[in-house]
Amino acid sequence: MYLRFLGAAQTVTGSQHLLEVNGHQILLDCGLYQGPRKESIERNQNFPFEPEKLTAVILSHAHIDHSGNLPNLVKKGYRGPIHAQRASAHLSRIMLEDSARIQENDARHLNARLARRGEPLVEPLYTSEDVSRTNGFFVEQRYNRPFEVAPGVQATLVEAGHILGSTAVMLDIEDGRQQRLWFSGDIGRPELPLLRDPVLPRRVDHILMECTYGDRPHPSPAQAYEGLQAVVSDTLGRGGKVLIPAFAVGRTQELVFNLNRMMTNGDIPRVPVYVDSPLAVNVSDIFREHLECFDEETAEFIQSGSNREALGFDMLTYVRSVEESKALNERKDPMVIISASGMMEAGRILHHLEHNVDDEKSVVLIVSWMAPHTLGRRLLEGETQIKIFGEVFERKIRVAHVQGFSAHAGQEGLREYVRTADGRARNVFLVHGEAGPAAALQELLTADGIANVHYPEWGSHVEL
Repeated sequence: MYLRFLGAAQTVTGSQHLLEVNGHQILLDCGLYQGPRKESIERNQNFPFEPEKLTAVILSHAHIDHSGNLPNLVKKGYRGPIHAQRASAHLSRIMLEDSARIQENDARHLNARLARRGEPLVEPLYTSEDVSRTNGFFVEQRYNRPFEVAPGVQATLVEAGHILGSTAVMLDIEDGRQQRLWFSGDIGRPELPLLRDPVLPRRVDHILMECTYGDRPHPSPAQAYEGLQAVVSDTLGRGGKVLIPAFAVGRTQELVFNLNRMMTNGDIPRVPVYVDSPLAVNVSDIFREHLECFDEETAEFIQSGSNREALGFDMLTYVRSVEESKALNERKDPMVIISASGMMEAGRILHHLEHNVDDEKSVVLIVSWMAPHTLGRRLLEGETQIKIFGEVFERKIRVAHVQGFSAHAGQEGLREYVRTADGRARNVFLVHGEAGPAAALQELLTADGIANVHYPEWGSHVEL
């Protein structure tokens, strides 16, 4: 049995791991890689394996850095099942459709400029038609119900507590030996509201796990709330706009809920709040369809209808059309705009930044981790000369950073994740993390008596 690390290896994005066992190939996740532009294009367009030879794909959750390259996989010849938890499959379908629209629109926007310069035009990585074909390959699975992936390979999806429908993947494998491989996906935080706590590993031989925050704990949700309130209140007091790049599922809903609370309590001025993402328009309905993903208290809350105050309020508007989105940039009054993409590499948030880049009263509020070389990371690092849609702008808009909203486990949560595996794990492979966090977690796990903690390189493989 071989495990190949083909994405999110010594980096965070592009989750993709290939298991070869009993003559079959099983792909764990198929995410988009975000990094330096040329490298991203190369990695996302070309797979280091033959897609048509895969037996199955298992998806941990719907975030684009885990699911976003599935349409390209199908485009390149894959025709097998894409196993995913029911809610995750439903979210993935609309997120991939949204991803295709963004890529098509961005290509169209960029090509207009390239054509004027007489330069070669670009094509989107995949189209809505590719997504439509991909959606037909999803096979919906329930939590905690084993299913056969390939001969001698049985999978069980368990709660990861990260976003709606997120799972860890437990693989029980018979290849002359009985072994259990546990793929964490993205590990959630037990203290967060709405979702159930993550299920911890048990009786595991090999753990493939994320280490995004392996070097530090998170501020508490209360501290995150206070930080958000301070930045929003200050900016609105200046008469500026608050631009918040955020993933359309999970982070956006948490921000909406907190802004609602702040306005209700009188902690910030009552100004319009816009969620400018086609995907987010449908999220509330999907949440209601999947009560199995929530704890008992939250399920009762949603069923009661009281969730109207959590998922929407009188100052909130979900922006549906391109025309509505463009109209926001004609306005100068104070407002909050939450828009995709989360790392500011594509989508409507770039148009809002382009139109407000020279407004010193306004702010770009970063509330999530930003991958290296993305526009979001460059803003965090203080760059004032930034490129948007191929053009360089002098940034005058302020940049603020509030931590504590992460849906990823912090350092202690990651340590506990490994410690619960009954002391049986022969290998721990750290992925989905940069070198610093990985090294810090590796040192702590070694001190905990955990042997064979690895930080594999992209493209490397190991025999299990």
